[in-house]
Amino acid sequence: MAEETIEVTETETSEDTAAEQPQIASSLTAKEREIIANMPYEEARDKLMQAVRALENGGLNLDESMRQWEIGEALAQRAQSLLNAVRAKLDAAQAQQAQTAATAGTQSNLR
Repeated sequence: MAEETIEVTETETSEDTAAEQPQIASSLTAKEREIIANMPYEEARDKLMQAVRALENGGLNLDESMRQWEIGEALAQRAQSLLNAVRAKLDAAQAQQAQTAATAGTQSNLR
């Protein structure tokens, strides 16, 4: 099978990468992390599936495998944070609806 890896940005020079390297041990630059942090859910999910496929297909060296894993982790965190935000909104709407339903048809809802 053909080797497939996922990239989240254009290729950068080593000087750019070193200047943007996050403080944590990671091959992802601050710019790449920012791009992932601003992705819509569907894009993050699709790129996560691409990263998983690249790892499953094999044929990557250790550095490439680690990079795909790091990209996948960042994408999974982004997708999960978006799902958590939607869940919080749904929970708040349900709580509001339950409170409104409790007073529906009573004099207390006219106050």
